[in-house]
Amino acid sequence: MLTVQQEHVLMDEMAIRRALTRIAHEILERNKGVDNCILAGIRTRGIYLAERIAARMEEIEGVRIPVIGVDTASFRDDRERTSADKECLLERAVVQGRKVVLFDDVLYTGRTVRAAMDAVMASGRPEMIQLAVLVDRGHRELPIRPDFVGKNVPTAKAEEIQVRLKEVDGEDLVAIIQK
Repeated sequence: MLTVQQEHVLMDEMAIRRALTRIAHEILERNKGVDNCILAGIRTRGIYLAERIAARMEEIEGVRIPVIGVDTASFRDDRERTSADKECLLERAVVQGRKVVLFDDVLYTGRTVRAAMDAVMASGRPEMIQLAVLVDRGHRELPIRPDFVGKNVPTAKAEEIQVRLKEVDGEDLVAIIQK
């Protein structure tokens, strides 16, 4: 039997742009500028969101903020670790003593963010870690709360939030999929 999926658009390109601009301003306000800050995007889509935020912050402040990618695969709690997993891809000097703003597209259970924080911490000791997400859909399994949110979308567990970005998917769109 075929399962019919219904898609409802939550954010179009303009709504995503506005949300990211607002988040950029909130980050600048909370951190009193960009001094000692670094943006860390969780692969895959988080890195593109971090790049977009960095561009907006540069327009506002006139200073380019560094952006790094974070690969959480080696730090997931839902797979076995190997000895090769103990090495982190981030350079220690990159995060050491800095304010790290971690970016993800969708916050759900919190497990990906926990893995990303582990990856950052394995690379050095940041001054602090803040979390920015485009969509917070609830259903946390871990005590993780975002500092900056583009849109809060209460969902049922059977629903799926799909973020599409031009860099990966050819369009900017956030949709909720009813299964």
